[in-house]
Amino acid sequence: MPHSPLITPSRLAALDAPVVLLDVRWQLGGPPGDDEFVRGHIPGASYVDLETDLADPPGVRGRHPLPEVGRFEAAMRRCGVRSEIPVVVYDAVAGTSAARCWWLLRYHGHREVKVLDGGWQAWLADVGEVEEGPTEPAPGDFTARPGGMPMLDAEGAARVAREGILVDARAPERFRGEVEPIDPVAGHIPGAVNVPTAANLEEPGGRFRDAASLTPVYELAGVRPGREVGVYCGSGVTATHDVLALEALGLEAALYPGSWSEWVHTGTRPVATGH
Repeated sequence: MPHSPLITPSRLAALDAPVVLLDVRWQLGGPPGDDEFVRGHIPGASYVDLETDLADPPGVRGRHPLPEVGRFEAAMRRCGVRSEIPVVVYDAVAGTSAARCWWLLRYHGHREVKVLDGGWQAWLADVGEVEEGPTEPAPGDFTARPGGMPMLDAEGAARVAREGILVDARAPERFRGEVEPIDPVAGHIPGAVNVPTAANLEEPGGRFRDAASLTPVYELAGVRPGREVGVYCGSGVTATHDVLALEALGLEAALYPGSWSEWVHTGTRPVATGH
C-alpha cells in the first residue's frame, strides 16, 4: 500500500493482498452504527463501536478519553486486526470518526493503517459492492504498544499554544465561543488557531483535498515544516481528522486527546473567545 494515510475506493477494491476492514460509522449524539452495518457494509468489514471500543467512559479526562490499552487491544483482536496485515478504516462522516481508529491503531504501534477517502458514500459511488448481515472475523493477534504517535496533555497543549501552533479542529462558531452545544464552557484554549475539519475536505463529496489546495489552509494558520503542532477538538475524536490531513501533507502533529472537554472540566484553566 502507498505511503499516504488515505486510500481511494478503487484502489482498495483492486488490492490483491490481505487487508483488514474496519467500519466505524458513528455520529456525535446519534445512535450507534451497528444497525447500519448489518444493513450493508464493505464486504469483509468488521464493525467497531467508537463509544465502547475507541474510548473509555467520560470523566475527568474528557468526554472520549483514550481507551485502556488492554481493552483496545482486545477490541481490535475481536475485529480480526493482525499486526502484519494492513488495515483500512472507514465511516460515513467524511473520515471524522474513522480517523480516531486510524490514530489509535497508529499510536498503539500498527504500521499500516489507512482511512478510506470519502468513506462509505464514496465506496457506494465508485465500487458499489455491498455485504449484508453481521460478521464474525477470525480473531486477530494485534499487540498494542502505546507511543507510536505524539500526544499532549493539558499542560503540553498550553505550551504548544505559546511556543508552536495549537490547532482547534471544531467549527468556527464553537472556537469563537458564540455557541457551545455540548460542553459547559464556550471558547477555546488561549493562543489556539482554528482549522475546522470541514476545511480538509472537497465540496461536495466529503473527500480530502489534494495537497495543492490543502497546504494553504494550514499555512494560513501558521503551520510550517519544523514548527511544533498540536491539535484538539471537543473530545479528541474529530481532532484526529486534522492530524490525518497534516500527515497527508507530510507534517507531524500531536493530539491532545482530552481536548476542550478535559480543558474546561476543572473550571480553573483559562478560556479565550473571539478570533
